[in-house]
Amino acid sequence: MRFFYAGDIVARSGREIVSEKLTYIKEKYKTDAIILNVENAAHGFGVTPGICRDFLAQGADILLTGNHFLNQRDIVPFLDECKTIVRPANIPDGNPGRGFVLYELPDGRKILVIQLLGRLYMEAVDCPVQTVDAILKNYTLGRNVDAIMVDIHAEATSEKQALGYYLDGRVSCVAGTHTHVPTADARLLPKGTAYITDVGMCGDYNSVLGFDVQAPINRLRRAYVGDRLTPAKGKASLFGIFVETDDSSGLAKKIEQIKISPSE
Repeated sequence: MRFFYAGDIVARSGREIVSEKLTYIKEKYKTDAIILNVENAAHGFGVTPGICRDFLAQGADILLTGNHFLNQRDIVPFLDECKTIVRPANIPDGNPGRGFVLYELPDGRKILVIQLLGRLYMEAVDCPVQTVDAILKNYTLGRNVDAIMVDIHAEATSEKQALGYYLDGRVSCVAGTHTHVPTADARLLPKGTAYITDVGMCGDYNSVLGFDVQAPINRLRRAYVGDRLTPAKGKASLFGIFVETDDSSGLAKKIEQIKISPSE
């Protein structure tokens, strides 16, 4: 199986470059599934049903969110309505939506996509390890599912790496998101799981994490958090990963970091 995963899409510039390049990515990499992280797609915080529907109409198959999944009020009913949008699995019971999706390709192969939140330097959530173990009790690579991708939406690189090694050999890919800064460690772990600490973002990199630089500078200089963050409005770059798995084992054969700059 061949799938593409785009890192956090930030605001209008991020949406535009992903929309513009989706067909190119599908054709170049001959993807079976397109997965997008839409965590920051609506003005930098959360996502709206309209944005989700646009991406799905453009060819996305599965949408992931993150810790801002409830920032846009009108997304709440959509999280239950749409069967291919994923919010974090290790949040308290009673929240809308689902923490994982089993997506079936037209040829009958199946990919399981799970999202987890980290716990270091983030709001309190349930244990990501216990949560993913409970999900994986029902799914085994090479038996009843052909590929498994786990997104770990977290601050700490050590937490992401530890989860990667914990799941090595049990899932096809562990990909980190949330920090918006792409890391240079895309690789295959010893037991065959593709891994990257942070995919990066799809947004304007002439910024601070996709936002205009002045408010973050003010916060740095004065320790004052009252300035409102506004998305940067320059041209975006696209960061994502391409993963190819072995159909017999479900483990990864290849992981490639993808970068498309504004001029490409």
